[in-house]
Amino acid sequence: MKKTIVFLAICLSLLSFNNKKDGWISLFDGKTFTNWKVGNNASSFTIENGTIKVNGETAHLFYDGDVQQHNFKNFEFKAEVMTLPGSNSGIYFHTQYQQGGWPEKGYEVQVNNSHTDWRRTGSLYGIKDVKDKYAQDNEWYTEYIKVEGRKITIKINDKTVVEYTEPENLDAERKNSLRRLSSGTFALQAHDPKSTIYYKNIMVKPLP
Repeated sequence: MKKTIVFLAICLSLLSFNNKKDGWISLFDGKTFTNWKVGNNASSFTIENGTIKVNGETAHLFYDGDVQQHNFKNFEFKAEVMTLPGSNSGIYFHTQYQQGGWPEKGYEVQVNNSHTDWRRTGSLYGIKDVKDKYAQDNEWYTEYIKVEGRKITIKINDKTVVEYTEPENLDAERKNSLRRLSSGTFALQAHDPKSTIYYKNIMVKPLP
């Protein structure tokens, strides 16, 4: 019994070391909404079997914790996601808390494998959209976002689907918009009552 306890302690120690070594930090504990903040329609987000279940009226769940004081500029982000048929959601970055409505600040990365909106999973919504389907409903897949300087990279299951470099001189329409790179937090979207999406293993790696 003592040997088993020692072995487990060593394994946990190594796991902790590896987590620190690779730089990834968990944003969701799998049990509570500690460090997350939602405005209107909070019931659209629930916790089910270690996942964030998204289903209900339009709402957004914002990371509001201590990591980087929830203000990220350069980073790598990843989450495991599963959509049910006909569902739509999104992951916002460089955004800020908003009580209601669609977030005005930052970019949205699409979560949509079969919704009527043609912009599929991995789209940098309205900026560089993806028509092809790289993930399936009812299956877990990994959605990855990297921001470094002015470059945005989006991967689905390790396949790069978007590479976008924001121009230094934005056109007049976007120059006065908050839909641009800056810094900020992350948010998960509840799109509509017919959509059901699950998120787990939500991780970030801050970059210099």
